[in-house]
Amino acid sequence: GVFFGCKFGIPALRRAGGGSVINTASFVAILGAATPQIAYTASKGAVLSMSRELAIIHAREHIRVNALCPGPLRTDLLMKFLNTDEKKQRRLVHIPVGRFGEAREMAQAALFLASDESSYVTGTDFLVDGGITAAYVTPE
Repeated sequence: GVFFGCKFGIPALRRAGGGSVINTASFVAILGAATPQIAYTASKGAVLSMSRELAIIHAREHIRVNALCPGPLRTDLLMKFLNTDEKKQRRLVHIPVGRFGEAREMAQAALFLASDESSYVTGTDFLVDGGITAAYVTPE
């Protein structure tokens, strides 16, 4: 999906004179996952590589390409998987801010990347992850 979005979206941005591509990756593309999900992790790593390459290819065309890397979010899917307080706490102990991210926070990050306020930002792995990729261990 990310590949096809870029394949067909970038020509439209070129015709418009530029713009911003925001691909969705994940913090596991940076950190990896302890639970087996190799296809997901590998595909998110591919999103980072492809986004960096496209950023360089299209930079002079005023097309910026970045990858948004969310940390664990309070979604229905994750909350159904972490269906007990014990499971939630087991995950939260690794997140320095001590809570799951919210969809609104990802939307705000995407708005920044889409806006002219980020006109000098391209080729980044934009981590919005509560600090999970910055920590070896957390206090406690």
